[in-house]
Amino acid sequence: MVISNILGGLGNQMFQYAAGRALAVAQGLPLYLDLSDFQGYHLHNGFELSRVFNGLFELAEEHQLQQVIGWQACRPVRRILKHRQFALFRDKRFIVEPHFHYWPDFFAIRHSCYLVGYWQSENYFKSIEKIIRQDFRFKERLYGRNAELAKLIDENNSVSLHIRRGDYVHNAATNATHGLVSLAYYKGAIARIAKEVGAPFFVIFSDDIDWARQNLEISWPCCFVGDNQGVDSYLDMQLMSLCRHHIIANSSFSWWGAWLGSWPEKQVFYPAHWFAKGNFDTVTLCPPDWIRLDC
Repeated sequence: MVISNILGGLGNQMFQYAAGRALAVAQGLPLYLDLSDFQGYHLHNGFELSRVFNGLFELAEEHQLQQVIGWQACRPVRRILKHRQFALFRDKRFIVEPHFHYWPDFFAIRHSCYLVGYWQSENYFKSIEKIIRQDFRFKERLYGRNAELAKLIDENNSVSLHIRRGDYVHNAATNATHGLVSLAYYKGAIARIAKEVGAPFFVIFSDDIDWARQNLEISWPCCFVGDNQGVDSYLDMQLMSLCRHHIIANSSFSWWGAWLGSWPEKQVFYPAHWFAKGNFDTVTLCPPDWIRLDC
């Protein structure tokens, strides 16, 4: 079996699931999800995949963890072994992502394993794209204001634009790692997409919609979406996925909103500076046909 450790917000959970799913399919093994790290975790909205999507998300039990990694299934031990300096002590089936960019040896794994990492690259699951899109079908229909927005999105040359602030502003550690995308990036992306797609209709999503209204200058038709908060925040991703084109933030949330979009000629713009600090190679983070902006 393949067991994928799940932690973080919805976008991170989707990457962790998708990589595990691809490896499980390649090996002809079942996939189970380990949620134990959510104990004492107070960021975001907890485990969301089974609440948001139609896929079958089977949860790992303690005896399955023990079956794969033996005594290292003990949670305190697992937390220690995730760190690079303890790599020599890991069971061969305890697989920790070696670096941020795509790891070519991922599919060389030929045995049951326990996966730990972010796995943020389409390369991990491109081979089963149809399966992932099927698994990530949204459970609920859109109602009320969101249904009205979906109609507007469908009737116009819609462009999703995501401004993430929230924990990127208020959580010191998150801010230090990710930083904030500059207004220059959004200005440049808006100008590029307006020139290339013609008659755009911008749909602005943000967890700080007042800031977005006050600071974003758009001369094209637009609307602001800020009501989907807390456990309903996934509805923003659902609406993003209906748009034809996308201007994403340095966020796995809008990454997936853009990736799930099915418009055949979609254009996706993403910021070159995904992290504020750290030695992260982001060359494989986004699909090759997405457009990187250096603003």
